[in-house]
Amino acid sequence: QVQLVETGGGLVQAGGSLRLSCAASGSSFDNKRMGWYRQPPGKQRELVATVTSSGNLNYADSVKGRFTISRDNAKNTVYLQMNSLTPEDTAVYYCNVWYYSNLRGAVDYWGQGTQVTVSS
Repeated sequence: QVQLVETGGGLVQAGGSLRLSCAASGSSFDNKRMGWYRQPPGKQRELVATVTSSGNLNYADSVKGRFTISRDNAKNTVYLQMNSLTPEDTAVYYCNVWYYSNLRGAVDYWGQGTQVTVSS
C-alpha cells in the first residue's frame, strides 16, 4: 500500500523560507511523477510543482523563481524548497504521486497534507 508522509510545514514570517519533504513507501517510485499541490483557505486544490522520473520540472506561475522541487530516488523522497514566502502561499500542501497504467489508467496517490502559514 502506497503511503506518502509530508513533513516540514509550519508558521513563518513573510519573506522567510520552508522546506517540505515527502517520503513515499509501498511501491517503486523511480518511474512515477512526484509533486506538490496546495489548497488555500476557501479555495480549490492547485498545482504547485511536479518533477517527472526523467527530471522534467513544472511550476505554477505563482511560485516560479521562488520554489524549487527536487527528488531523491534512492530515498523515495520529494522536496519543495520554498523561499520568499508571502501570505498568499498560506495553504495545506499535499504531496502527490501520479502515473499512468495501461490496466488502471491514471493513478493518483496523496499525502495527508501539511499546513504552511505565512504571516505578514
